[in-house]
Amino acid sequence: MATLELGSTPEAGVPPATAVGGWTRPGPTREEQRMDLLLGLGMAVAGVVGTELARGGAPMVVDLGIGGVEPYVLSAAVALPLCFRRRWPIPVLLAVAVLFVVVGQRATWAYVSNLVTQASMFMAIYAAAAWARDRRLMKAACALVFIAMFGWLALNFFKAIRNNEIQGPNDALLGPYVSSILLALALNALYFFGAYHWGWTAWRIARQRAELERQASELATQQRENARRAVIDERLRISRELHDVVAHHISSIGVQAGGARRVMEKDPEAAKNALGVIEESSRTAVNEMRQLLGMLRAADPDLDVDAPDEKAPQAGADRLPALIAEINGQGLEVGFHQIGPLQELPKTVSVSVYRIAQEALTNVRKHSTARSAHITLRYLGDAVELEVIDDGRPKHASVGSRLGHVGIRERVGLLGGESEIGPRPVGGFRVRVRIPVRRGLDGGVDE
Repeated sequence: MATLELGSTPEAGVPPATAVGGWTRPGPTREEQRMDLLLGLGMAVAGVVGTELARGGAPMVVDLGIGGVEPYVLSAAVALPLCFRRRWPIPVLLAVAVLFVVVGQRATWAYVSNLVTQASMFMAIYAAAAWARDRRLMKAACALVFIAMFGWLALNFFKAIRNNEIQGPNDALLGPYVSSILLALALNALYFFGAYHWGWTAWRIARQRAELERQASELATQQRENARRAVIDERLRISRELHDVVAHHISSIGVQAGGARRVMEKDPEAAKNALGVIEESSRTAVNEMRQLLGMLRAADPDLDVDAPDEKAPQAGADRLPALIAEINGQGLEVGFHQIGPLQELPKTVSVSVYRIAQEALTNVRKHSTARSAHITLRYLGDAVELEVIDDGRPKHASVGSRLGHVGIRERVGLLGGESEIGPRPVGGFRVRVRIPVRRGLDGGVDE
């Protein structure tokens, strides 16, 4: 089963983990291991201090066991495995559980009074549920510990009944030994299952966080790839348009140059006219390439971009009525309004006006609830302005990638224009672009 490795990697020597839902929690970092070491040592010291305080507060003489230090040694020993609670959580759980029972058997007074012993057991269960990478083995270990603990408490309770220790002094309901057993049973049920629940919750939160990080990383990578491909595709389209727009100028130059060479001596006036056409075509081609080539780069070698598209009619502002008729035939009602006298546009500007209108209408059909749209084309003398508006709102089912908007802005920026794309204050959406039209010294369009 594939596993997701985020963050630190498991330490060497850790057996292979059983993943749940395709995810395995990574092992603790070195910093976390250092923190566990300090925690275990600190708990061991606190256990010794707690045992001494429990001894001092005992209302009777207590048995100090082997060598007079047994309770102190056991209180420290039950906490020391916590030094490795996140690195080896299951062995730590089993070791702490065994020492916990030993303390309860050998030093009951310390077991009842020393909270450090109880806290060590709680931390061991929590660490196993939160950090064990083999979840099936963890569940089996916890079940074994729970059965053993409650079985041990039940055994002690029946032992108290057999020894007739139920009746307490001063006509109390229960004796001190039985009372302590029942209290321990209630407390253990509370913090055993509480520790397991909180540990499992911590593991689940860590898993969800890892999943979110993985999804965010994949989404960011996908968005970068989509944006990169969108830019490449747009520039390749511009490159093909460059070929379509400029190639005929170069061809015209070749034809006129050949004709001028043949008639130069016989008909100087015809040769002069041919040279004029060559001059105009050259200037137009140079200006077209100056506008476009600055933004073009080599295509990504990983993409198959060598196959040219099939030849299609050249797009341009004069073909907007045909585009509108095509869209109207597909269910969207599109109106058209032209302001200002018709003027000749540079090929790159004319093609861009057409492509922007085409992209805007495509977005209206795909990502909007609009039933109608309107195109306004304004000839302003030194600029041309295109505005596409609609009366809809974004569809909830599909929000789009907005990469088409990126392409529009790049295309307009390439021509030195400005764009405004966004929702309208009165409702609907608007795409408005303004592209300058340069003019030559003779008043004609400077292409």
